Formats: sequence, structure tokens, C-alpha cells
Amino acid sequence: MSRLAFVLNGPNLNLLGKRQPHIYGHETMADVETDCRKTAETHGLELRFHQSNREYELIDWIHEAREVAGAIVINPGAFTHTSIAILDALNAFEGVVIELHISQVHKRESFRHHSYVSLRADAVMAGFGTQGYTLALQRVARLLDAAG
Repeated sequence: MSRLAFVLNGPNLNLLGKRQPHIYGHETMADVETDCRKTAETHGLELRFHQSNREYELIDWIHEAREVAGAIVINPGAFTHTSIAILDALNAFEGVVIELHISQVHKRESFRHHSYVSLRADAVMAGFGTQGYTLALQRVARLLDAAG
């Protein structure tokens, strides 16, 4: 199985570090990408890191991953709660899928408690802050190692 992992980030994550830092922390998306690249290198993973506020771009990257990647780590942002289209795209991906949320969504507004993405995810991480990204990539590496 491919050791390429896509890390996909949805709407408003480009504002990480600026938007509601009391919830999401002070790290920026650039900081997260740097940490992800270090973790990927340590664990022998290749990495493609993307962020978009556009649902169709996330779907296009998921489709691209179908052809080349062994795993997707996805923080879909608000699309978590609304996008059947992202769920359908993920259902067509045969590799590992880890859903990630920086905040502990179950301690927040009730509309954040439902996730379409969770219906496909092999694991869901919430509330680990931006450290969740590196933990998710560590898990991806272990699962890909086990799959041979």
C-alpha cells in the first residue's frame, strides 16, 4: 500500500491561529504543516498537505488520493456536518481515513455533534488541538506498516 498520505483541511482553517484562538489555539496552518512534514519524514511517509474553503476542491483531492495514496487525514471543518458529497468521495477511497477535529466537538454546540465523515472514517480524533495532526499521521504510519 502506498505510503503517501493526504492531509486535507476544510473551510476557515486558513485562519488557524487568528480565528477563535481560545478554541483552536495560536498555531497557524503553516505551523501545522511543518509539524506534519516532520512527522511524515520520521515515519517514512510522503505527504500532500492542502487547505481549501471550497468543497469541490476537497472532493477533487480525495479523488486524486484514490489513485496514489494509502491514507487521508481530513479536518473537514464545517463540511463535517453538511457534506454528503465529501462522504461519497471518501466512500470511493479504499485506504485509511482519519477524521480530525482540533476542538472537542462534543463539548460544543449540538449541531457539531453529527458528522457525515464519521460514517466512513476508520478513526476519529477530536480535542487534541493541533497535536492531533501528528498523532493521526503516527497512526496512519502504524496502519500502513501493518497492511504491508
